[in-house]
Amino acid sequence: MTVDEEKKRMRDHGRLIRQEAAGRNTKVFADRAKKNFLNGLSDMNILANSVFAGYWPLPGEVDIRPLLEGLDAQGHVLALPVVVEEGHRLAFRRWRPGLKLEGGLHGTLHPGSGEEEVRPDVVFIPLISFDLSGYRLGQGGGYYDRTLESLRAGGDLLAVGFAWEAQRVDAVPRNAYDQRLDWIITEENAHGIS
Repeated sequence: MTVDEEKKRMRDHGRLIRQEAAGRNTKVFADRAKKNFLNGLSDMNILANSVFAGYWPLPGEVDIRPLLEGLDAQGHVLALPVVVEEGHRLAFRRWRPGLKLEGGLHGTLHPGSGEEEVRPDVVFIPLISFDLSGYRLGQGGGYYDRTLESLRAGGDLLAVGFAWEAQRVDAVPRNAYDQRLDWIITEENAHGIS
């Protein structure tokens, strides 16, 4: 079996696990993930004026909107990802709670083209599966891998994945281009990757 075939098999299974986990009291789990991120903040070396790139959750993904609202209340700059072109890296447009969003590719929502593009210092990433070596499976388009590689080439970046603990696997199959995460936040823990 090739790495891509292993990924597809794990991705299909991971989607089922994620859906099942998300069906169990989503709000309580999301609040715990928010708390775990904020508790781990001091270990993450995040500067006070950091730009945080979140995501608007698709069904089953950990809802980080309460965390984003809390970061906004603390005065941080926020952004959401935008697929500008199929098969390329993501762009990030500035976002504030209450801003009207528009639909994008793959069922996502993002700020309109009139919003300022920013370079994030911290990128939050939804996961389908993850391991404690910092590798992840996403939707399979490679957007986040291309984006993390590009952002890391331009300076410091912290990549933080959000998932349910049930999505953890022993090892995620990977290719040479797969980018590692620095932290993985679940309803159970803030997993720092060394």
